[in-house]
Amino acid sequence: MSVSVAFTCPRSRMNHVAHSLITLLLLISVSSFTACGSGSSKPATVVDTPPPPQPNYPSTPPVPITWSPQSSPLPAPTAPVPPPWPNGSNDFPLTVSSPLDGATVTSPTNVVASATPKNPIFFMRVYVDEQLAVYFTFTNSINTQIFMSPGTHKLRVMAEDRQGYISATILNITVSSQSQATISDIQTLPGWQSCSALFPAGSGRDGQICAAGLGTAESTLTQNQSSPAMDGKSAKFSMGGPTAYSNMLYFNAVAGGDSVSHFIYDLYFYIDNPTASQALEFDINQTFGGNRWVWGSECSFDASKKWDIWDDINGWKPTTIDCKPFPANTWIHLVWNVERVGNQVHYISLTVGDQTYNVDTYYPNQPDWTLEEIDVAFQMDGNYAQQPYNVWLDQVKLTAY
Repeated sequence: MSVSVAFTCPRSRMNHVAHSLITLLLLISVSSFTACGSGSSKPATVVDTPPPPQPNYPSTPPVPITWSPQSSPLPAPTAPVPPPWPNGSNDFPLTVSSPLDGATVTSPTNVVASATPKNPIFFMRVYVDEQLAVYFTFTNSINTQIFMSPGTHKLRVMAEDRQGYISATILNITVSSQSQATISDIQTLPGWQSCSALFPAGSGRDGQICAAGLGTAESTLTQNQSSPAMDGKSAKFSMGGPTAYSNMLYFNAVAGGDSVSHFIYDLYFYIDNPTASQALEFDINQTFGGNRWVWGSECSFDASKKWDIWDDINGWKPTTIDCKPFPANTWIHLVWNVERVGNQVHYISLTVGDQTYNVDTYYPNQPDWTLEEIDVAFQMDGNYAQQPYNVWLDQVKLTAY
């Protein structure tokens, strides 16, 4: 039984019976009341409902940062095997919007992620099956294609800030199939980076050797040019500067992964002043698991006067293919067909215009390398007078399988 009693403080003396009755009723009442004369409220006892359980991500202490571009010959920190976190770490927000956990995808898979640490970002990295690092960037976002073999995989995206705090997200995905894939119109994509003799400040590799040469070139990249262009979206690369034999390298890390080994680098280029160039260079690089495969080529106008290819032990080696300055203001079609064979690079063939040359040359790959990616590159070399010139690239694509 519940009895509710409301009352006011007495102004006059109550008789004994009335007082006793009120006392009895108060003893059995279960309602709250206001104490006389105090004006304060005394709440009833409330039982708190526990909050729902939250994900139990471990908070990891910062790790010592021992790598710097000024003290290490490596281009990035090594990729140790990550600890076996079941769900990642939440030291700062790290969001992966593609692919979704539990998704079935095809290869290559578009991986999109972003990190928002309180401190400046150090780097981000993508692992496949915990052991293999396949993609690296010094920025706080990723939007790339990752090649993976068919089957089930654990995809780990991690980020580290400049204080050594780490966050990671682990996704369980199934790759249903992998087929030949082409990344097209690379000249229009974001993500192009550039460097002259040395990597510039803020690049992550500040001060390391880049395009070599004798000075810092003056160069710009302007995308989506309507003319000259084959389809209204060429990219213009300009070259100049005060110091002779200065070079500028442009590169774009368009993918990552180890499940592809055959590449076709297909593009058109157009040069306005061919005699002003010392050389034009076209490269492909694949790095994963601490090793790099470099397919480098250059048309050496003034040195060997041949198409040179890169030997990671001995440097540039001339082929038997002549390379003279190209006709000015003319679109030239270039196709490199290469492959990775074990710990070697294989230059299969080169097509220039309507002529295909059988190269069929093997060189060793580069061991002990970090900064994982699949990238394409284009380099402009300055001549003895550093004469200015421009090159347009169009319909740049990379096919991998």
